[in-house]
Amino acid sequence: MTLYDRILVPTDGSAEGKRAVAHALDLASVHGATVHALYVVDTASYAGMPMESSWEGVGDLLRDDANEAVAEVESLAAETDLGVETAVAEGSPSKEIIRHAEANGCDLIVMGTHGRGGIDRLLLGSVAEKVVRGSSVPVLTVRLDGNIPGDGAVESDAPAENEPSADGESEATGQS
Repeated sequence: MTLYDRILVPTDGSAEGKRAVAHALDLASVHGATVHALYVVDTASYAGMPMESSWEGVGDLLRDDANEAVAEVESLAAETDLGVETAVAEGSPSKEIIRHAEANGCDLIVMGTHGRGGIDRLLLGSVAEKVVRGSSVPVLTVRLDGNIPGDGAVESDAPAENEPSADGESEATGQS
């Protein structure tokens, strides 16, 4: 019994995004799964452009970028015997990712997260977070920015030396 038959990997064509694609391809190899590569043209991001902007070619450029991104996933998978299906969608990225995963019977979504925090995450939102919260399909996120908390060391939930615990008391370090 395989755990995954169809793995969706949304891609944005970025160099950082290759990390999530590589992870999806590795998982697909282990499980003998088909990879679904999806690029979502975020129509909301260019819908607010002033009308005096030249619309000629904007849609074509965005679709060209999309086709290049999914073709790159195909070329990365060409070194394996994995099946790859590609698709380009238009709309809200998080909604289209969820829609595609559910409509195509995907067992897993593997996607990158840029690790934004604080005000950036609040203002920009997070496609990955929206997918995690809204998807009925399991989601595996791969951190793309290369900054791994704790420099790859396993982080402990224990408070640091002299850091207050949940009850407000300082934790003893066990050292005399």
